[in-house]
Amino acid sequence: MIVLRSADEIAMIGKAGAILAATLEKLGKYAKPGVQTKELDRIARDEILKRNGYPAFKGYRGFPGNICVSLNETVVHGIPSERKLKAGDIVSIDVGVRFRDYYADAAVTLGVGEVSEDAARLIEVTRNALYIGIEKAQPGRHLSDVSHEIQKFIEANSFSVVRALVGHGIGTAIHEEPEVPNFGKPGLGPLLEPGMVLAIEPMVNAGTFEVETLDDGWSIVTKDRRLSAHFEHTIAITQKGALVLTK
Repeated sequence: MIVLRSADEIAMIGKAGAILAATLEKLGKYAKPGVQTKELDRIARDEILKRNGYPAFKGYRGFPGNICVSLNETVVHGIPSERKLKAGDIVSIDVGVRFRDYYADAAVTLGVGEVSEDAARLIEVTRNALYIGIEKAQPGRHLSDVSHEIQKFIEANSFSVVRALVGHGIGTAIHEEPEVPNFGKPGLGPLLEPGMVLAIEPMVNAGTFEVETLDDGWSIVTKDRRLSAHFEHTIAITQKGALVLTK
């Protein structure tokens, strides 16, 4: 069942989103060569707690980190560790925040130091795909209209869309209905209505769309081990269009 949220509930999700946005902004300043991914995890935890939120991923289905830190060929769910960032890496940072009983979810992919032209283009296309999806998230459209526009843009730029992972509804749980794919035909699925809250998150690979899970049980990597990028915002559907709650 898709829950339609009241204006007060959307405001609460927005408060979680503000904590999240501030956390991602701070992490962007520390994602430098030589920094361990577990240090990013600590910084995120401290920032979220300082702002009276709670790291939503900590312990979720047994996940050991406060955030997901995914390097290079890791698409999502990278576990923070002693691994150090190095110049030329790209790092996807996915953060979930709970504020009181409400959740927000967002992600960015950053270049570490100077990255290759191909890596920079992958990041740019993935970011733009997210905003194309957000722009299409208008009341009265089908959910798959959003999915289709994201896929069309990504494939027009010669990248591939991960099929095994999708976005999701969000509100009083980190994952709610509906699923929000980044691919598919237009004109399908539920109609978007004011009060829907969605986490739209294109995951884009430089090579094949196929992925696999590493032995740690969490890290999902590209099957061909080429680069992957990931961007995400939590949005609310309003009468006027999509309202980004994680800016």
